[in-house]
Amino acid sequence: MKNKRSILAAVVMFVLFAASAKAQNNTAELKIKTSATCEMCKATIEKYMAFEKGVKKSELDVASKILTVTYNPQKTTPEKLRIAVSKSGYDADDVKADPKAFAKLEECCRKGQVCTVK
Repeated sequence: MKNKRSILAAVVMFVLFAASAKAQNNTAELKIKTSATCEMCKATIEKYMAFEKGVKKSELDVASKILTVTYNPQKTTPEKLRIAVSKSGYDADDVKADPKAFAKLEECCRKGQVCTVK
């Protein structure tokens, strides 16, 4: 009888641990079209997103201008993530860049400029 209780307790603990691990691994992925033009843009956006609540990872592909964000949907939303990109000075899908943040970007990082930084 004692062995059955031990086994049952172990099974219950395993199930609870597995459920807890799954809840902590709750992630979603969002792809955002940006106005980024160079590696400096990439560094700026990725650094800014690292401080955004709920963001687990962000990576900008400069060639396609697509920012891929892995995030916890219980802590943030796609709209908040687009606004965060906007506040870093860049367009995010249909959300235009915040004018004050845009004005602070390096000259080559402003959309419509020719970027010479690699």
